[in-house]
Amino acid sequence: MMKKCKRKPLLIAFLHFSTVLLLLYGCNSNATHESDFMSPNIARGGYTQQGDMAIAAPPFNEEGIFPCSDCHAEEVTNPQRRKLVDMHEDISEMFDHDSENRWCLDCHNADDRDYLRLASGKLLSFKESQKLCGQCHGDKYRDWKVGVHGKRTGDWNGKKQYLLCVHCHNPHSPHFKPIKPMPPPVRQKDIY
Repeated sequence: MMKKCKRKPLLIAFLHFSTVLLLLYGCNSNATHESDFMSPNIARGGYTQQGDMAIAAPPFNEEGIFPCSDCHAEEVTNPQRRKLVDMHEDISEMFDHDSENRWCLDCHNADDRDYLRLASGKLLSFKESQKLCGQCHGDKYRDWKVGVHGKRTGDWNGKKQYLLCVHCHNPHSPHFKPIKPMPPPVRQKDIY
């Protein structure tokens, strides 16, 4: 006949409690809050700090056309949807980001072009553009924050650096273009 151990329920409770603590606080002995080990905590060259996330600066085009207010400050804003010409003609030609329902001033702020604008009217700097993308692409934004979508570098259990959506996707034409397949690599035994 087996003897029943009185310590077994206590041991099981301790193991459950320890598991919960590990899940909540990770293996980082300095962690005092979930964000201490779940999100990046650093800012270094080329990255800006947003809360506890280090995010790479936005990649503006080679012409250096920023700040936008350099050209748009004196212009009267025409809110009518239209095909753009002159400086933005190339964007008009490539624009296919739900172009039947969207146009420039759905994302760009009409009153101060150095800012983006959420659907709520809240202004965002270009350094926070992931929030603008996230208002329509919530599932991708959620995945981006936890490192499943997009590029994130750093330690698996510590500090991380994130790239913005616009580092990989053109905001005016976000779908990746088809890539021409390359021939397979030559095997070594075929060379000799």
